[in-house]
Amino acid sequence: MDQTLITRIVEAALLAANQPLTLAQLQGLFSLDDPAPDGSVELALESLQSACDERGVELVELASGFRYQVKADVHQWVARLWTERQTRYTRATLETLALIAYRQPITRGEIEQVRGVAVNSNIIKALEEREWIRVVGHRDVPGKPELLATTRTFLDYFGLKRLDELPPLSELKDIGELEPQLQFDGDGSAGKSMPLGDIASDTIDGSGDQTPSTPEADDEIPGVSSTSPQDEPNETALAEDGDSARSNS
Repeated sequence: MDQTLITRIVEAALLAANQPLTLAQLQGLFSLDDPAPDGSVELALESLQSACDERGVELVELASGFRYQVKADVHQWVARLWTERQTRYTRATLETLALIAYRQPITRGEIEQVRGVAVNSNIIKALEEREWIRVVGHRDVPGKPELLATTRTFLDYFGLKRLDELPPLSELKDIGELEPQLQFDGDGSAGKSMPLGDIASDTIDGSGDQTPSTPEADDEIPGVSSTSPQDEPNETALAEDGDSARSNS
């Protein structure tokens, strides 16, 4: 089969798909009766990536596969296609998501220990409904608290292939800087991808935090995860509004 045709097929499939496609899925487009030569799909992907150098879109590999997305330098113009009002994530939501992302797997009690306030159940529920976090096990302590971790959907949303591509906390002045780019819908047009700082107001309980909680059994476990000290969140920064949350409770 001609390489030009293979490249066109791969490009069309990526634009038509409503989610990232893996290399195996792209190779599966070609039947046994008319197979693509070895390495031809990989060559097609490289060719398509190179062809995007001077375009407003780019072909990237994420945790779930390959997809086209709008480049950051034209994002602000493309975003004008959507004019509905967007509300902000609560600070409690951002802090909870950051702790899960950087210190996973982590229990709810460990999150509360760092932040100094109880985690609102609606925050965990909303993050699970967005498929950004999931339960990956249970801590082997009394009560068997759930261990929370991020998902491939989380990585895809923020344009990441692996967790080690998260920006170092020392360089992250504001979690709102983790603004994703726009991805393509199945019809080839740019589909909306909400910034981390925005969420529908009816998804998160506006109260954010609750009163300080009594430490759970798992809170006394030393070391939340195997992350190195320089990669751990700045607890002072993450809980800087903890006092105000307590005073308002």
